[in-house]
Amino acid sequence: MGISISHGARGPRSALTLANLGQHLAHTLTGSEWREIADLFDGSFADVASIPPRRADRIGDLLHQAARHRLMPADWGGLAVEIGDAAHRAARARQNWEWT
Repeated sequence: MGISISHGARGPRSALTLANLGQHLAHTLTGSEWREIADLFDGSFADVASIPPRRADRIGDLLHQAARHRLMPADWGGLAVEIGDAAHRAARARQNWEWT
């Protein structure tokens, strides 16, 4: 069973896939930026999240920033962009971004 992410992210994604993405995010974001999103990508997420639009927008920005980093492998960068796009769609729609 995987984790479904609303607003157009293909899926569901396994917790392991999200944790592996998190390892790349941790190496491409600053420590404070990583702490903003670690609860979703550090491998401990196993519940339901309803992320407010403002936070979803920030997460989308961080995922796009990490995807452009020179140390981010292209395939993982593509996943970061996909999830970041979903976050931005939720924010633009002024809807909570749901992880289930």
